[in-house]
Amino acid sequence: MDEFPSHGMHASRRDFLEMTGSAFLALASAPALTELPSPAPGQSERVRLTINGRQHALDLDPRTTLLDTLRERLGLTGSKKGCDQGQCGACTVLVNGQRINSCLALAVMHDGDEITTIEGLAPAGGLHPMQAAFVRHDGLQCGYCTPGQVCSAVALLQEHRAGWPSHATPDVATTPVLTDAEIAERMSGNICRCAAYANIVAAIRDVAAGERA
Repeated sequence: MDEFPSHGMHASRRDFLEMTGSAFLALASAPALTELPSPAPGQSERVRLTINGRQHALDLDPRTTLLDTLRERLGLTGSKKGCDQGQCGACTVLVNGQRINSCLALAVMHDGDEITTIEGLAPAGGLHPMQAAFVRHDGLQCGYCTPGQVCSAVALLQEHRAGWPSHATPDVATTPVLTDAEIAERMSGNICRCAAYANIVAAIRDVAAGERA
């Protein structure tokens, strides 16, 4: 049949396609509700950040990412720009103690926050226990991803101490045991193209054991 009933009325397939097609075109041509105007040239916003214990007041284009602020404005190049899409983890930093991908965060979003980069994990001239463990267990090869790996590993242990479960936790009602599977799951947002994963896991387990001791 070319027609189908609808609340006592009949419409042909051609009528139906014409109506739905017109509706689709109307929606496609309508302006997006979430579309925001671009900042005017030269427009900037004052952003106050505490980075590695030091306060900074910066006038930034509101579209500037936290990663570009760290690298281009402050010279903190330890945080790496890898994929620039939040997939590789090379840009991982700690914001108020929690890890984020700084390439996905706008600097203005973190006005007033405390940020720790790889440069601020340990006192000048020293190594953080996690950095030392990466060296001891050869948890790096080219080293490009290492700053993000180390920052993520430090946050991982903080999350574990707080009792946060992961997708690999068998029972989320109990304190998770830091198995290799737990570590791998919790570090899955950090990619190592040199495939030093086994040594990275060993380094994290080493630091975790030292904390327990």
